[in-house]
Amino acid sequence: MRLDIFLKVSRLVPRRPLAQEMCEAGAVEVNGARAKSAREVRAGDVIAIRQRGRITRVRVLEVPARQLSKAQAASVYETIGVERYETD
Repeated sequence: MRLDIFLKVSRLVPRRPLAQEMCEAGAVEVNGARAKSAREVRAGDVIAIRQRGRITRVRVLEVPARQLSKAQAASVYETIGVERYETD
């Protein structure tokens, strides 16, 4: 599954166009490297998302085949940590 679609389906980002913009701006990393929106996501990948003054790191547990309910969305990843950072 594409990274931008995974971010939307898992509800880490509310809309796919926003996920694409974040990837283009370099705000999303997969396994420590900047990732484009078309990058394939696999179970075990670590995704870091920089938004609103924090960096959220999650580990992908499974890649869903379809859209999930809000309750199910949180089951496809586990949060590793949340860090605050200062913006200029």
